[in-house]
Amino acid sequence: MADIDDFDLDRSTTQAWAEFQSRLSEVISVIDDSADLTIGTESEGNGPPPFVRLSSPQQGVIRCEAASNAVLGDDFQLSAELLATMERLGWRPPTAGEEDETSAAEPTRPSANFWVELPQAESDRISELAVAALRDVYGVQHPVFLAPDQLAEVLQPAPTPIESDGPIKVLELERTDLTPTMPRNQQHLNDLVDAHLAEMYGHRPFRDAEGDVAIRVGSTMLFLRTARDGQEVVIFAAVVHDVAGRSRAAEVLNDLNVEARWVKFQLIRDRVFVTISVLSWPFVPAHLHQAVRILSDVADGIDNELAAKLNGRTTFHDHDESP
Repeated sequence: MADIDDFDLDRSTTQAWAEFQSRLSEVISVIDDSADLTIGTESEGNGPPPFVRLSSPQQGVIRCEAASNAVLGDDFQLSAELLATMERLGWRPPTAGEEDETSAAEPTRPSANFWVELPQAESDRISELAVAALRDVYGVQHPVFLAPDQLAEVLQPAPTPIESDGPIKVLELERTDLTPTMPRNQQHLNDLVDAHLAEMYGHRPFRDAEGDVAIRVGSTMLFLRTARDGQEVVIFAAVVHDVAGRSRAAEVLNDLNVEARWVKFQLIRDRVFVTISVLSWPFVPAHLHQAVRILSDVADGIDNELAAKLNGRTTFHDHDESP
């Protein structure tokens, strides 16, 4: 069985940002004047959402811009505190073409955005600034909610969303989706899972240091873990955090489990997880696809109601709010 008792969402999220920053640094180190990189955010609201844009205005120099209130939509305006945080992190404020204090011989390029220009050799510092803006100022909860374009295929490509409107429907399956494969071991199962997720989302998934895969489906985030014996895939989501009373929660979840089909609700410390197990000996890609669809429907449909009932909070309770 693929046990999730040791899963820590905060640790997983921290690892995901560290891995994203590392990959971004590698990309920055090879950007030239022929390609820019824009990293947007998957946010719902009025007007343009936050973004970070990278370019190379001259050989060996990287310019990084981050959206300011002048270009952000009404729902994404930054508070005075967050504007001050940007400058404290090392971003320079929007310019109107004034002389650059650090290079009086060359005028600063006008920009309505926060900006910084550094030698390309300082790619780690540039990626650090970009991640700090995205995570700490714009409030992006996890790299899976980023929407990069162009060069970003090597980072975290935006997945193709899975349709989920109403009851589970019969999928239009390719013949290969129904082809069973007997995994030799856990690594072989991981390879089979990664190959199918690549077909579903258009890119191979990124696994964290513990082997878990994060999957974005609309505004919901799921995780996937394989069993050590290579016979099971468990897909799970943390739907409620900071549960107040364990006895009350156990009662509520017991009632849910009696009524639930396919999924199981679990209380692990002060968090409620919903899980679905996919038998994978043999592994059939269509089963994984359907399980992702089922769990995303359940997780997205019950999290707010369950959090209210248990006096807890949802995973992304601030995701659709402006920073």
